[in-house]
Amino acid sequence: MKLINRGAEADVYSTVWNKNKAILKIRKKKSYRNSSLDQKIRKQRTIRESQIISQVKSFGISTPLIYFMDVSKCSILMQKIDGKVVRDLKDNDIVKICGEIGRIVGLLHKNGIMHGDLTTSNFIVDKEKLFLIDFGLASRTEKPDDHAIDLRLFKEILNSAHAKVIEKSWKNFQKGYSKSVGTKYCKKVLDLVAVIESRGRYATVV
Repeated sequence: MKLINRGAEADVYSTVWNKNKAILKIRKKKSYRNSSLDQKIRKQRTIRESQIISQVKSFGISTPLIYFMDVSKCSILMQKIDGKVVRDLKDNDIVKICGEIGRIVGLLHKNGIMHGDLTTSNFIVDKEKLFLIDFGLASRTEKPDDHAIDLRLFKEILNSAHAKVIEKSWKNFQKGYSKSVGTKYCKKVLDLVAVIESRGRYATVV
């Protein structure tokens, strides 16, 4: 077992399960929380993450298979997706694939799921199939404001990591998103994204 990522919420390991490459995600204890409350929170989040990863498959979204969940250890053993992270694709390919990313995000929102960590690092291309991973911050919500937060984060990622192609990429993302949620809802969420941006722009640092 090899540690591949040490995050704020969980540690992620590369391992093997029944001769298949796998990922083991273990939610870390938070020393600043009451121990019983911490255990309860980590259990709830582990269960929710596993459920959502499995649930979104019914929407037509590709996600890793869940092999095993250990609630007592707050861990999830899942399929390792061996593909290319969208973040590492060439600029032209990122522009193209943003349309499909938008469609996938739209399907999530249409079905009441907020991903919570939409970055180009959490989309993996494997054999021409696009996988969405890391639902650790995902939640069930039908609130347009929450969906706008998802979109705002993705736009920020495009701006910081893919600045050369942000305009074309964001435009394609919006087209894909609109196909899933409809033009009316798409406009509503994009208007809220603009509101979030304006708040940040005019915020006063004290």
